[in-house]
Amino acid sequence: MLPGSFEHAVHHLFEHEIDLGGFAARYRNDRNGAPAYPPRMLFQVILCAYARGVVSSRGIERLCREHVTFIALCGDTAPHFTTLAAFVSELGDEAARLFAQVLYLCDRQGLIGREMFAIDGGKLRANASKTKSGTRADFQRQADKLETAAQRMLERHRDNDRLPVEPDLAEKARQRIASMQKEASELRQWLADHPSDRKGSKGGIRKSNRTDPDSAKMATGKGVIQGFTGVAAVDARHQVIIEAQAHGTGSEQELLLPVVRAMQTQATPETLYTADAGYHSEANLRMLAEEGISALIADNGMRQRDERFKGQGKHKQTESPPVH
Repeated sequence: MLPGSFEHAVHHLFEHEIDLGGFAARYRNDRNGAPAYPPRMLFQVILCAYARGVVSSRGIERLCREHVTFIALCGDTAPHFTTLAAFVSELGDEAARLFAQVLYLCDRQGLIGREMFAIDGGKLRANASKTKSGTRADFQRQADKLETAAQRMLERHRDNDRLPVEPDLAEKARQRIASMQKEASELRQWLADHPSDRKGSKGGIRKSNRTDPDSAKMATGKGVIQGFTGVAAVDARHQVIIEAQAHGTGSEQELLLPVVRAMQTQATPETLYTADAGYHSEANLRMLAEEGISALIADNGMRQRDERFKGQGKHKQTESPPVH
């Protein structure tokens, strides 16, 4: 790895600065199983791949087999994509503690200025089906409908037992009945596990998703998706990310105050917060004023009033940007 490169910096930090002691409890190689891949190596490989825009576990595995830098990072062990995917999915709270360590190191190097924090976000697709979204009442109706339909099919199937029926058709009918009964059972179990509906910021009912309960339906330039609103805040001095979270709501307005409050440990009384028009609302401005927080939030009419934005329409994209 070339000194001065991003990969060299990541390697140095994970080998000499970052404490990964919290991961040691996961592995018991002295008792059973094959030797585990070192978490330090997996972190280096994954972060360097992310920095290149490679986020899929199969893509990272390919880099470890074909790219000389990643072959060096993984020690020519070429971890399987299932190992990489499992490692990322099981990070949990350890990821937040790792993020805190990185912030501390950046602050120690004088990379965080605290003069201004800029907030922005975007929509992220979830690995969840839109058709599995609804309220408890919606799921209750679906379960009732499935159970009724399955019972009718079962009765019809019993009546047809006296008649000559093609074996293939009879088997397909049995499979369909079993599928409907299974779906109804899953709905009943979900209702039992979730005794109340999710609440929105204004107290209304927010739809839940059975495949990813934390996600939400949200409108984008390419239609409605099931996903999250990812919000990040960066420090103005060197664009260091000091806060980043994925939220199960499509409304950016309701996320401004939670993000600002999450950054209070990094801020000073003079820190200025900035955000675009998506975060502008009367309620947000009132809360910022009441808490004495300095902020510049663009409003929806700012560009129309500013002479510098005359003729901006000719620069607009003819197609919507892709949703990540």
